[in-house]
Parts: sequence; structure tokens; C-alpha cells
Amino acid sequence: MSFVGNINNCHVHDSKPPVLAPPTIKNNSIEPNLDTPRRGIATIPAFWLRDHCRCSECVHPETNQRLVDTFQIPEGIKFKEISQQGDQVHVLFSDGHRGQYSMDFLTKQGYHKHRSALYNGHIKRKLWGSSIKDDPPVIDYESVMSSDKGVGEWTALIRKYGFAYVDGCPATPEATQKLLERIAFIRHTHYGGFWDFTSDLASKDTAYTSIALEAHNDNTYFSDPAGLQMFHLLSHTDGEGGASLLVDGFKVAMELKRKAREAYDILSTTRVLSHASGNDGVAIFPPVLQPVFVHIGTQLVQIRWNNSDRAAIHAPPDRTKRWYWAARKWNELLKSAENEYWEQLRPGRPMIFDNWRVLHGRSAFTGKRRLCGGYINYDDFMSRYRTLNLPNRGTPF
Repeated sequence: MSFVGNINNCHVHDSKPPVLAPPTIKNNSIEPNLDTPRRGIATIPAFWLRDHCRCSECVHPETNQRLVDTFQIPEGIKFKEISQQGDQVHVLFSDGHRGQYSMDFLTKQGYHKHRSALYNGHIKRKLWGSSIKDDPPVIDYESVMSSDKGVGEWTALIRKYGFAYVDGCPATPEATQKLLERIAFIRHTHYGGFWDFTSDLASKDTAYTSIALEAHNDNTYFSDPAGLQMFHLLSHTDGEGGASLLVDGFKVAMELKRKAREAYDILSTTRVLSHASGNDGVAIFPPVLQPVFVHIGTQLVQIRWNNSDRAAIHAPPDRTKRWYWAARKWNELLKSAENEYWEQLRPGRPMIFDNWRVLHGRSAFTGKRRLCGGYINYDDFMSRYRTLNLPNRGTPF
């Protein structure tokens, strides 16, 4: 993942794909309609279509994995005959193989610019600031636990807002773990799997203290940071404080782009090293360094900001000076009152958020707080979202 394209085109929303007309079927060619203008007539190559044959000889009917040996297909394979019967297109190839393809499958091959929207679903993200406090996204615990429909609605809320509360969860680690596992299995790290912790420094991390934590993303030292994170406050006795902080990183990044485009560009291209090395036997550094803003093409897909875990900035001295300038601009916006959403967590109301988008923190506290929660991989979250919300699970075939 890297920054590509003009900074002016960067965005956070999956663009809505246009409705494409079915391809033109001829005796010796298939001509898809494209979602991007181009000169001339586009045709689907015979080799590509043979390699993507969906028959039971070429794709395992249960595992959906390719069986055909791609490199046993003749390099110069051609169409011998193409015919359409209703919604199905039958193809005879020059190697003698007969393939059958749905018009829906062939139509989807015209999507290039909007292909990710087919995989991930078109969703208009709701960017928010402090005013989200008046109407935060919430779903009922029984709805999530009793049906996949409820889980689908829950994952859709998380995709739209970047976080959600679950009301009515029993204030126990056992119930919270079962709730989190309604999305996917819990990710294990050097902190363990499902957490149940207090501020006792059981792990050498400031999260296990009572001091204030500024807005940050977790796992910036991993190649693949956790996608979701859940916190459930089980109890807080003999003290006060500990309010939770959320900041919509996508909203603030777009604000930075509008107000200081050079700063956005620098934070999108300058790679930063992060580390986890406070615990005995742990020295984690990502093998490939990433910038604060991670893009696929021109779409911002991930924020990696954790000043506490930041190590070295990998850039020439003059570029390093500019990085600090850009980071200061970013930090000022993160700490703007209009971008900070503060809320006191309470037993019975777990909070889950997208760690690739939403930064979190907390105020200092006194007394003893007991929390539980855990991580879920981003890919597993998206898998659950697709299977419960998208036609044909979002697959392009």
C-alpha cells in the first residue's frame, strides 16, 4: 500500500460504481462495457477467460479454489465458438475445453476504477466530530447475539461510523468475549488474546497505567495492525476519571488536506518506524515501514499514528524537519475540541471501533478500573461484513 496520484484526488469514501450494461457477445469475442473511458473496443482475452472458467473441472465446487493448471493452458489459446443462451454464455476454446459464464460475471469484468466497491461494498462513511456525542451509533446486545442479521447491522454501523456501542451486554468477561467472537476469532498478540486487565502494568505499556493517553492507533509496530478493538468497562471503584476519547482519523485527515495540503502529502509519503519493546523477550518492528496516512491508489485506507510508539523517521534531514512541521499541524487538529469525542464508558455497554480509522485515548483516573476486550483482524472483520451485507459475498465471480 502506498500513496499514488494527485493529493487533490485523495478521498475516504468507496465511490459508487455505475450500472454497466451487459457485454456484447459475438461469435469470436466478448466486449465488456467499461467504467472508465478508453479508446477503441475492449475485449476479454481468451487466455484470461480460460483461466477463469467456473466449471467443476476448473474450480472446486466446495472450496471455490482454482483447479486448472494455469500454465498448462496453451499460450496462444483462442475462442473457437461463443454463444449466449439466456443468462449464460457458452464458450468453446481452441484446446477443446467448454466453459460456461454468467452474464453477471462477464459484466463485472468491466469494472476497474470501481472494483474495490464491488469487493467491499459502496458505503458512504459518516465523518464525525465531537457532536457525535448527541447521537452515537448503538445496537442492542440481544440483536447481535440472536441473529446474523443483527451482526450484519453491527458490522455495517462500524464500517459507516468507525465505531459502535452495544447496549445490554452482561458486564462479564465471558459475555463480552462471546459478543466479540460474533464477528470473528480474537487476534492474539504479545498482550495475549482476550484481555481482562487493570492498571497494574502486568504488560509494560502505558495502557496498563492510570495516566492520560493521547489519541492514537494501536499496533503501529505491526505490519498488519489489528482492524477492530473492543473495550468493556466492567467496574471502576474508589476513584474517578478515565473518560474515553475517540477521534475520527479520516475526518481529521481530510480537514488537514483542505487546510495544509503539503502537510497531508508529507504524512502520506514519509515512512516512520514504530516499535514495541517494553516487555521482556519482545522486540517488534515492521519489516516494511509505512507513513502515517496509508493509501491504496488515491483512497485513504489506514491511519498509523502513535507518538508514544514512534521510533525513527526515515528521511533526509531536511525532509525530517518538514515531517515535524506536518505532524504538528496534524496534532493540532487531533486535539481540536471540535474533533474530540469524550465519553465515560460504563458496565453493560461495550465499545468497538475501527483501529485503522479511529484514534482512541483516555483521561487520567484514580481508583481501580477493570476492563476487558480484544482485537480482531481487519480482513476477518471485512469477511464477516461482506458475507452478511453484500450480494454474493462481494466476490467478483
